[in-house]
Amino acid sequence: MSEPYSAGDGLVRVYPAREPNGTGLVWAHGGGFAFGDLDMPESDWVASQLAARGTTVVSVDYRLAPVPDGWTTDAAGRPPGGHHYPAASDDILTAWSWFAENAGRLRVDRDRIAIGGTSAGGNLAAGATLRLIERRAALPALVLLAYPTLLAVQPAPDAALRAALDAQPGADRFGADVVRAMYENYLGGSVERAPLGAIPGLARPVDLVQFPPTLIVNGDVDELRVSGEAFAASLRAAGCPVDVVTEPGTEHGHLNRPHEAAASVTIGRFATLLAALPASIPAAHL
Repeated sequence: MSEPYSAGDGLVRVYPAREPNGTGLVWAHGGGFAFGDLDMPESDWVASQLAARGTTVVSVDYRLAPVPDGWTTDAAGRPPGGHHYPAASDDILTAWSWFAENAGRLRVDRDRIAIGGTSAGGNLAAGATLRLIERRAALPALVLLAYPTLLAVQPAPDAALRAALDAQPGADRFGADVVRAMYENYLGGSVERAPLGAIPGLARPVDLVQFPPTLIVNGDVDELRVSGEAFAASLRAAGCPVDVVTEPGTEHGHLNRPHEAAASVTIGRFATLLAALPASIPAAHL
C-alpha cells in the first residue's frame, strides 16, 4: 500500500504489519544521498521483514541530491538535476509528521514510532531527530541506524580496521576524500558551518541530551564504522542510552544483501528493540 503525503514530489510506501504489535518505523534507504529507491533490498526487504514481525513501516522516497560528476554510469533512468540539503531531511520530517497523524488508522501507537535508516539514510534519520529536538517537537521512541555516515570530515580508522580494509580492497570505498565529496554534493557547497541536521556527527553532548535511545549497527570491514563509533561516544557523553554493534564479517551495506546471514541477524536486533518499546495504548484498542 502506498500513500502520498504533502511534500511536493515525495511519497511514502506503507508496509502494514501482518499482526500489528503497535509499533511503527519511519525508514530511509541509503545511496550516498544521490542514489537509491524504495525497491532496493535495504528499503523494501527490510520493511517487509519488520512488517512480518509486527511493525508497520513507512519507507520514505526522499528527494535525492544531484548525481555527482563522474557517476553518470550509476544514474541510468534518473531525471536530470537533484535537490540539496534540506530537501531530503524535510521529506523525512514530513513523513514523520504524516505517520504520527495517521498512526491510529494504521493501528500504531504514536508513542511507539521509531525512526531509522541505512548509510546516508541513517544520517537523515539522525539529522531529522536533531531537528525535532531543536523544534521541541515529539521525538521518536527509538533510533535505529545501520552502518550510518554521520561525519563529513571522517576520522582515520584505527590500525586494525585499516589493516582489514587493506586486506579487502573491495570494501575500501569510503575514504576521507570520498566521504567529504559526497557531503559537498549533498550540501551543494562546503561542509564548513553545515547545520547539525546535515552532519549529525558534529553534535556536542549538550545538543544530544534529549536524543532517544539508539542502536547503531556498524559494518565490520567498513570505514564508515568510525563515524558510527564517534556518534555513539557523543551520545554516551550526553548520558543517552546507546548500544553499538559491529556485525561480524560484514562489509558496508549488508542489509542490501539479504542472502548474507548478517542481514537477518540485524533485522532480529531491530525487531526485538521495536517490540520492547513501552505501550501507551493496549493492543486490543489499536
